[in-house]
Amino acid sequence: MLLREIKSEPLKEEITARIMGSLPEWFNPPEDIPKKAQTHRSMPFFAVYDNEKPIAFAALKEHNAYSAEIFGIGVLREYHRQGAGHMLVNACAERCLAEGRSVLTVKTLDGSAFYPPYEATRAFYLREGFVPLEVFREYWDEENSCLFLAKFLGERQE
Repeated sequence: MLLREIKSEPLKEEITARIMGSLPEWFNPPEDIPKKAQTHRSMPFFAVYDNEKPIAFAALKEHNAYSAEIFGIGVLREYHRQGAGHMLVNACAERCLAEGRSVLTVKTLDGSAFYPPYEATRAFYLREGFVPLEVFREYWDEENSCLFLAKFLGERQE
């Protein structure tokens, strides 16, 4: 597996749409995927490849001088638990550190909405060093509470 930073906006959109479209358990409704894919065009974007096939992506939303958010991340199902997600989190963290940011955040579905695919997602973020900070009950909608997690990357470099 090889990590690449993707600069081409059309390629960012294409990779996002293809991978999100293959993971309906995590990305729905499907009609929202094109809009989500388009938002990634302007963000720092990383992809993991198996030979020439993109198998995973992460889009980074830079909030301010102190923090950035993994705004979108996806790994093809057949590549789960093989290190692609870890590579992407590391790439996002390294980008943050290189730019002086000290906090990396992510939002995911809270455990109050029992949904097995997201049990694994939350466990992944905890293994990657993220800590839960807050639950927003109506961030997405009443049935899907948002869990806000953060990873402290180190002291901010001025």
